[in-house]
Amino acid sequence: MSETQQPARPRRERPKALRLTDAAAEQVKAAMAKAEKPYVGIRIGLKNAGCAGMSYTMDYAEKQNPLDEVVEDKGVKVLIDPKAILFLIGTEMDFVRDKLQARFVFNNPNQTSACGCGESVALKAAVQ
Repeated sequence: MSETQQPARPRRERPKALRLTDAAAEQVKAAMAKAEKPYVGIRIGLKNAGCAGMSYTMDYAEKQNPLDEVVEDKGVKVLIDPKAILFLIGTEMDFVRDKLQARFVFNNPNQTSACGCGESVALKAAVQ
């Protein structure tokens, strides 16, 4: 190594845009195992909806699109719509059960408000 070359720094892993709790990962794995056909993972996105402005979308992903943000966490492959990524950075996806329902919940630090019915949220882009 010459005097002008610097030693290579270990590459720091980029923070994940989305994390899954153990409960969410187990529920996704169970759903994927029961799916009608093989899928590459689940796709998370946002759509304009509800009185607060946006709602989360989640569906099986048949293929990975070139611009998808790919997160692999706890054995689950999550593909994030590129239009949604700035609103989802730092989000934790959980699965909760109570007496009347079971559902996926997104704990998102970018959420500024939610509607009273729980169907939609207002989000701001993440500050990096």
